Amino acid sequence: MYLFEGLKTKISKYLSVEHVADVRAAYILARDAHEGQTRSSGDPYITHPVAVTGILADMQLDHETLMAALLHDVIEDTEYNRDDLSLAFGDTVAELVEGVSKLDKLKFQSRQEAQAENFRKMLMAMVEDIRVILIKLADRTHNMRTLGALRPEKRRRIAVETLDIYAPIAHRLGIHDIKNELENLGFDAMHPMRSRALKSAVQQARGNRKEIVEKTQQELTNTINRMGIECRVVGREKHLYSIYRKMQNKELSFNEVMDIYGFRIIVDKVDSCYRVLGAIHGLYKPIENRFKDYIAIPRTNGYQSLHTSLKGPHGIPVEVQIRTEDMDKLADKGVAAHWLYKNDSDFGTATQMRTSQWIQSIVELQQRSTTSVEFIESVKSDLFPDEIYVFTPKGMIIELPMGATPVDFAYAVHSDVGNNCVGARVDHKNYSLSKPLENGQSVEIIVSPRAKPNANWLNFVVSARARSNIRHYLKRQRSEDAVNMGNRLLRHALGAAKLDEISDEDRQRVVDEMKYDSFNDLLSSIGMGNELSVIIARRLVGDSDEIERKKGQVAIKGTEGMSVHYARCCHPIPDDEIVAVLSPGRGVVIHQIGCANIKKLAKEESNRVLQMQWDDKPSGEFRASVRVEVTNRQGTLAALTTAIASCDSSIVHLQTNDKEDQNFSIDIELTTRNRVHFAEIMRKIRNLPDFHSISRHSKYKQQE
Repeated sequence: MYLFEGLKTKISKYLSVEHVADVRAAYILARDAHEGQTRSSGDPYITHPVAVTGILADMQLDHETLMAALLHDVIEDTEYNRDDLSLAFGDTVAELVEGVSKLDKLKFQSRQEAQAENFRKMLMAMVEDIRVILIKLADRTHNMRTLGALRPEKRRRIAVETLDIYAPIAHRLGIHDIKNELENLGFDAMHPMRSRALKSAVQQARGNRKEIVEKTQQELTNTINRMGIECRVVGREKHLYSIYRKMQNKELSFNEVMDIYGFRIIVDKVDSCYRVLGAIHGLYKPIENRFKDYIAIPRTNGYQSLHTSLKGPHGIPVEVQIRTEDMDKLADKGVAAHWLYKNDSDFGTATQMRTSQWIQSIVELQQRSTTSVEFIESVKSDLFPDEIYVFTPKGMIIELPMGATPVDFAYAVHSDVGNNCVGARVDHKNYSLSKPLENGQSVEIIVSPRAKPNANWLNFVVSARARSNIRHYLKRQRSEDAVNMGNRLLRHALGAAKLDEISDEDRQRVVDEMKYDSFNDLLSSIGMGNELSVIIARRLVGDSDEIERKKGQVAIKGTEGMSVHYARCCHPIPDDEIVAVLSPGRGVVIHQIGCANIKKLAKEESNRVLQMQWDDKPSGEFRASVRVEVTNRQGTLAALTTAIASCDSSIVHLQTNDKEDQNFSIDIELTTRNRVHFAEIMRKIRNLPDFHSISRHSKYKQQE
């Protein structure tokens, strides 16, 4: 029991005798369960859960969390299961342990997928109980402290995961002492030589800075005391990883980073914070645009403080943070401070609310993500960039990640606002949807009920909420389009048979044979080109002769959904003779009937080539290519582009090719509605001076 004695001393200071006894019982079970097991360092395995529990005891967490921490590897590494723990210690402890346990019994296609699924499970367990992530953070902290016993490549892999996932989560929850330690340990494991060199330089600089730090600290203290305000002024030193990251991101030398002196002023109440701010601005000259009020507008993780930068003694830069005692504790402990002050219902309320909002956003991301890897990428993008604060037209504050655009803002307001967004006005002026927003701007979103998300938005949105909503909409839209196309292809392939007359039993039989979840999933797969409609039709009716007698064509409207694509090699437009190729994963790709790219395919895989025809009134814009032979004179190109624009057509791409005797050819890709419109454009160009010839230019003609 010697290992438990130190832990007992720590927890007896704030837990009741009964709860200490419960923790002791959990320790005995964990010790016996791990009997004979050792860590990579050779130490008895029980030393690890005891150390993890000690970290949580420093946060003064409740007895159930401490019990779960002692037992957190029991389900994974011993013969005990969840039911055993539930019987011994209750459902709450068992659920906490299960939330922390890894998915070691499941098989995945890749290490990335396994890590993503494990992390997804942990986050979803955190949604049920925030204490899961606190145990996991303590577990990771002790593992990082004892990383030296592992192989170098494994150390680096764990360090990357720590810096990418766990340190940002600690930051997101406001637990800065854990976050700083994880970052420093991760930095040391990733770059041991750089870490040692930086540590040595910091120690040397600390000695050189001592006199200036003491002088500034004394001047600040004296100024505040003269106002009758009690305070603590402490030197604030950046941790190693913060220094390293600032040197990298801002391309600063070590001396430039260390030339900035940081101080923290801790006072009794909020009113004193603002009075102190005025006093030190009178003592030292403030640096313009370097003041931030995180008390009036707290950071998303609940952090509160006043930040200001000043020109201190001898003109040296001084960064000062001003906060109350409660704010200081919250800055270190974050959401864990809830257990420190559980009898004070007001303290930490803002942090609890923000944590709840973040957890709810995780639930929404989970619901909209189709794979664990996609879910984790979404969460990682939200963990956690610097924030900006912008306003709705009614003055409500919206918190967004740095670099957020009006589209991010629209989705932060509501998913329907994002989905129907067509434009934005910022500070009463028109504003590009792709342009990043800045702090303090007022943003108004222009919506239209007919609008829908654009796939190009994914190239510039930065918030996880926006990305997941856009992806979710596009996937749903793609699925609906694929089902509609699959339905039409299957009806065509059935020939004389009617799809509506096929019994539910026959449909379900084919669904089961093909291993799909539903008939709509099967139709979607046909529409996406993953299944051949003729083969599915034969399975449904079992009459291949009847199916093969069908020689009709499938009609296409021209503005089909995402499951229909138009080949770039031949640029088919309405009224062209066309065929379709079923392309796995893409759906139906429309080609001109003479395209060389499908001739070989039509011979070798005829089932994938379908006869198609245009609907009577196809709509939308299509692309076509022309080649123009001209004499190179001043104004020739301008006349050409003007003629195209006068026909209500846009130029998508233009390329010139030099020829002899001042002649050259121009390949133009432009928009057109149909063959009649295209002929009108060609006529307009043909009537211009200095133009020798014009012809429709398609890649398939070059190959014939």
